Amino acid sequence: MSEVELAEVESFALDHTRVLAPYVRRIGVERGPRGDAISNYDIRLVQPNAGEIPTAGLHTIEHTIAGLIRTRFDGLIDISPFGCRTGFHLIAWGEPSPEEVASAIKSSLEDLVERITWDDVPGTDAFSCGNYRDHSLHSAKEWSKQVLEQGISLDAFDRSRIA
Repeated sequence: MSEVELAEVESFALDHTRVLAPYVRRIGVERGPRGDAISNYDIRLVQPNAGEIPTAGLHTIEHTIAGLIRTRFDGLIDISPFGCRTGFHLIAWGEPSPEEVASAIKSSLEDLVERITWDDVPGTDAFSCGNYRDHSLHSAKEWSKQVLEQGISLDAFDRSRIA
């Protein structure tokens, strides 16, 4: 058996059996060579190993929230879905608080549920998306409603601090 060196990835060391989704969790803050801070967040919408957002719904949440959150949150670099389909990584300049991130996520999901129509969803054609046929606004709205009904916790292991 060959030995391959792999760096440790924080999210693979997280005990997914103990977290209580939905939540916002600051994974860490990295500093660039000039001291610039980049924050990494775990935005968990679905309880790990208990459910997953279907790809079409997650894809539509991704496309929609990418635009919505940028209107509420300065310094967003990227928000990308986890392969396990239970949430997103959010990467931002600076050190926004979990409260700021949760508030931006919550209000973005509220808009997705209450105001977004199919015509508002960006990247739903072959020109602007690499898998444009795999979208579902209905699924995105239903999953977003579930998250909002449960509330977004500010602690991955304790549901008493809901944003």
